[in-house]
Order: sequence, then structure tokens, then C-alpha cells
Amino acid sequence: MDNGASSYRRFLEGDKNALTEIIREYRDGMVLYIGSFTDNICIAEEIVEEVFIKLYVKRPKFSGKSTFKTWLYSIGRFTAIDYIRKNSKAVSVPVDDFYSLADKEEIEINYIRDEQKIMLHKAMQKLNSDYRQVLYLVYFERFDTSQTAKIMHKTNRQITYLLYRAKKSLKSELERGGFSYEEL
Repeated sequence: MDNGASSYRRFLEGDKNALTEIIREYRDGMVLYIGSFTDNICIAEEIVEEVFIKLYVKRPKFSGKSTFKTWLYSIGRFTAIDYIRKNSKAVSVPVDDFYSLADKEEIEINYIRDEQKIMLHKAMQKLNSDYRQVLYLVYFERFDTSQTAKIMHKTNRQITYLLYRAKKSLKSELERGGFSYEEL
């Protein structure tokens, strides 16, 4: 699929099915990534829907300076930050809290199949937001350091240090849970 860029071009030329392909390809991964900002899977799903609505309505230009996935995740990050800014002053008790855990479990099971990765993902949820984001982008979404730096608006060097500290913190968290992961 050319990392989504060709589908997006087809969508801009009038092929509505191309947007459906993009949504199928990137939705679950973006929900998990945005969930690292919101700590609520239902809100993350709403934000991701908003990202795809922006693509449909505003049709932003993809310049090709990065991969399509990097560009799309950057839009998701900005949308999440805007949502958090707008709603940080409002005190609300989400009705969806009852569904949040079940939805999160379903997405985890669909997206992360094997048992060790599920344990790893749950340990990541205990880390601070920047650590979760950098680990998720690099290891789950397979972005390289420069792509991750673009998405998180940091320098390559900051990402390298952040990744080092995040892996160290994750390793400690996993060891506390009685799990050892050799690739760290």
C-alpha cells in the first residue's frame, strides 16, 4: 500500500474507498498511541475518529517530507494535544468508564496477539507518558528515531536519551512483575 500515501492520493482524486483502506490500516495503532496521552481508550477512539474526519473534510496536503504514517501520527498527536487542552479545565465523569476496560482489552487482544507482548504493553501503561509514547512509536509502530522525533517534536538526540531512559524504566517495571525480556 505504499505506507498509505498512494491510498491518500487516490482519496484526494475522489476514490472514497481509499480512505476506508487508510482507516483500516492505521486506526487500531493510532488508538493505542493516542491512548498513551489520554489514559482512556474511549476518548482515544474519539480523537482518532476526529483525525479521520479532518482528513475527509479538510483534505490536508501530504508533502512527502516524511512517511505517510509519520505525517498521520503527527496529526493524531496534535489533535490529542488540542483535545487535552480544551478539556483539561472541565471536570467530567465519563459514562464510558464502564466500557473503557473492555474496549481496551479487545483492542489489545486484536492488535497484540502473543502473551509476552500483552504483558509488555501492560507494563508500559505504568510508565510516564513520554516513555510510553517513544517506546510505542519505536517498537510497536517501527518508526525510526528521526520519524519519532518529528512526531514528538523533539530532536534526534532527545529521542535517543528518552528511549534509553524509557527502556531502563520498562525493564525495571517488568522485573518487578517477575518478567524478563532479553531484547531490552
